[in-house]
Amino acid sequence: MSDKRGESGAHPGAFDRLIAGMNALGSVWILLLVLMVTADALGRSFFSHPIAGVTELTQVSIVGIVFLQLADAIHTGRLTRADSFLALIHVLRPRVANTLEGAFFVLGAVYMVLGLWGSVPLLREAIDRKSYLGNEGVFTVVVWPVKAIIVIGLTVCLVEFLRLAVRAFRRAANA
Repeated sequence: MSDKRGESGAHPGAFDRLIAGMNALGSVWILLLVLMVTADALGRSFFSHPIAGVTELTQVSIVGIVFLQLADAIHTGRLTRADSFLALIHVLRPRVANTLEGAFFVLGAVYMVLGLWGSVPLLREAIDRKSYLGNEGVFTVVVWPVKAIIVIGLTVCLVEFLRLAVRAFRRAANA
């Protein structure tokens, strides 16, 4: 039904490795975030000395992690969706089911285009204005790197949705 990694039996290509690498980077980022929050909590509790910037770094980290790992969720078929009806159609009418899946992936690609349309200007603005989070003199973090991760993540998701749509429509044509 949905495309899972390795479905074709072929070795992963460069784009597949990019998706896996982005996912791994997001996982490492989660680990570092957990360590930072834990250190902050311990510093507050035992030394009455919190780590400056943990709140700001957590804010930008969550967004960055989501966009690093979203393409892998799409690629591996773990993107949340209700597909019990589609599973039934696959049994009864595989061509129709594959066509519906292709349409789902095209709509996903359209959604990524809309996300890019809104995010690219925000990235430009963050770079031009040197936007940051935090309080000057205490802790600040520039936001453009996370906005760049959003744009890159949306672009990779767009390409992956299009790849999946092509595969689904090919399966529909061959069913």
